[in-house]
Amino acid sequence: MRNGIGETVNVKLAELLRNPDDLDKIPTLKAEFTRKKAAVDGQLRIGLEEQLNVTQAGMTSISDGQRTVELIKTELQKIDKLCAEAQTLITDFPHINLVSTTHRNFSLVENMRKDVEEFDQRLDVIERLLDEDDQDMENQPNLLAIHHELTKLRDVKDSAMDQVSRAGESAEELINNLRLATGATVQEYFGRLDQTVDRFDDHIGVTCMNLIGCVEDNPGLVVRLALIIEEEEKSDKKARALQDARQEYRDLAGRFESITTNQKGVRGYKEKFLKCIELHAEPYWEETTNAFQESPDNLFKILRWWFNDLNTVKLGMTSLMPKKWKIFQTYAVIYHRMMHDWLIQLIDDPELRPPQMLSIVNWSDNYYEKTKKLGLSTDWQVPHLIDDRAGELIREYRQLIIKAVDEWMDRMARTDTISFQSREENALDQDEYERFRTKTMADMWRMLAQQLEVARSSDREDIVEGVVDAMFRALQNRQRMWEKLIDQDLANYQDANASQDGGYQGFQDWLIAIANDQIACIDDDAEGGLGYLTRFSQDVQQYVSDGYWTKSITQLEALKDGYVDLSTHCLGVFSQLIFAIDFKILLAEFFTPTWYTKLGMKQAMTTFEDYLNDYRSVLHPSLHDILATELSTRMLVAYLGCVRNKGVKFRRSDPFNEKFRDDISTVFDFFSQFTTFDVIRDEWRVIEGMVDLVAEEKANIPNAYQAFKERYWDVGMSWVEAVLKSRDDYERSMLNGVKARAAEMEVVRGEETVMSKVK
Repeated sequence: MRNGIGETVNVKLAELLRNPDDLDKIPTLKAEFTRKKAAVDGQLRIGLEEQLNVTQAGMTSISDGQRTVELIKTELQKIDKLCAEAQTLITDFPHINLVSTTHRNFSLVENMRKDVEEFDQRLDVIERLLDEDDQDMENQPNLLAIHHELTKLRDVKDSAMDQVSRAGESAEELINNLRLATGATVQEYFGRLDQTVDRFDDHIGVTCMNLIGCVEDNPGLVVRLALIIEEEEKSDKKARALQDARQEYRDLAGRFESITTNQKGVRGYKEKFLKCIELHAEPYWEETTNAFQESPDNLFKILRWWFNDLNTVKLGMTSLMPKKWKIFQTYAVIYHRMMHDWLIQLIDDPELRPPQMLSIVNWSDNYYEKTKKLGLSTDWQVPHLIDDRAGELIREYRQLIIKAVDEWMDRMARTDTISFQSREENALDQDEYERFRTKTMADMWRMLAQQLEVARSSDREDIVEGVVDAMFRALQNRQRMWEKLIDQDLANYQDANASQDGGYQGFQDWLIAIANDQIACIDDDAEGGLGYLTRFSQDVQQYVSDGYWTKSITQLEALKDGYVDLSTHCLGVFSQLIFAIDFKILLAEFFTPTWYTKLGMKQAMTTFEDYLNDYRSVLHPSLHDILATELSTRMLVAYLGCVRNKGVKFRRSDPFNEKFRDDISTVFDFFSQFTTFDVIRDEWRVIEGMVDLVAEEKANIPNAYQAFKERYWDVGMSWVEAVLKSRDDYERSMLNGVKARAAEMEVVRGEETVMSKVK
């Protein structure tokens, strides 16, 4: 942190003091900074003072509150003391209290007796109203009247049961002993009420379950239902408040009759109403699940009922329900939670198919846009629709495609490796032009196109781009696989005497086939035929973002370069086999006394011609000249390296100049048939420098070396030393003179020349 501040200060100082004359500004800058610091300090003091005042005010408020609480406690203690003393101050207080209690109990019993006597008749009226509503369930005109009367009867029951329970004997014993005029017990009377309440609750439940349809067809019924549930909600709040008061203030509650009497139970109509919202949607979820299994790509159409319900609530039900209910928000929260639970259940289903998984991910993105248009707030949509698992599901779906690509590539790699190493008969294929090809190349590109289409069908660029990345890696791995297999086989032929068993021809056939494959990947001929890589890149460009496409161009260029390099490498190994197997004895004779009497270079060119003629028809035309150039370069490198052969000695009396010219002429005669002859001819000019080092006078050797070094900057001193030592007049002073000149020269590096390959 300090380093960061120090660097910032240095930067600011560098901006302020750029010139020496700026040092005169230091007093002015110091005064300005002092003034600014004083202003900042003043602001800090003011802010600190304000915070201290706020803190002090808060502490004062807390202290005042504590004092107020103590005062209230003191006053309550005084009231309690006065109540206790009042009982001793009034004479005959126990008798007065007994008479008062007796009168109150008598009144309660009388009222209860009257209510119980009328209970049966009133219940008959309610049942008759319920029968009428049974005939008209769509309107239920008596719903409010039934609720009003039923509430009174339930209050009668609660009061009666409370009076019985407050008697001296237990409630159960009193109920069983109490007989009315009809011969029925109180419990039997109230049992009939419970049956009527159940019928009424069934009517309420039917209405709640059909509430969405009633908004348009019968809004009056919705209003009546809302009034009933609102009234029950108020009653439940009072009941809960009394229960809480009795629970928390037991000692105090015992002194207040209003708390201990009329102990109503919580009926929970509001909770049942909310539960009916879920129950109403359950059948739709079952239908939605079945439709989703058949057509996972059409979720919006499948879930149209979900949006229709919420839209109906928003436009029609909001004005019919109490505002405090926030009915639209209530529905939205419940429906969102049900949508969340349904989707999570699908996601966790082990039998969920990839297309269904993708459909859920896409739906989660569209869901919030559509609900926003509906007017749903994101604050209501908790938890997240799919628990923020979109990234996980996308990776899982993308990984399924990548896994399929990798499995295909692995199977083809194993097949190719077995076929390559075993040299099975008919393991290679031929295209329409009779050129050697491997059997898996076309299948590989066909598979990549299919998997790319699978990724494209997701309509998600992130999935397509991840799959394309995996395909790039797979293609690069395949290039490395071929290179590794080729190098391993080449090492085997170089270590063993493969010319005795003739097994190298199958290896060479494979090299030609692999080289042809690489060209097929990048060959865009003039007739409109496109290589595999070009067609692949065109498909990729259609399905990915512009930013990704810009980055992928580098990947595609690297792949293209890799195909060129692998093809060239195959031809290089092809030529290496020729030199390792056919030229072992031939090369050992160059520059030795035998060289003057044999046509070694002519023999080498004849061998080249035989190979090129044999493979001309099965090698891609664009590789003919490349193979010729590769053979020329390898021959040149080997030719230059032959100066290290045992027995090499250039005598002044020998016609080595003429022999060099004969060899070069033979090389030029053969390679003149290729379009790359100019490059080949220019490359072989290096022999002129070698001849100069062999033929020049001793005194002029440093100059000959300098001319050679200026043209071929990467020539090694060990090779120059070998050339000088091959002279019959070699002296140590020659090498010393060359080294002295090398120390004086300033070498300008450039592109590598053929001499970099000469050891």
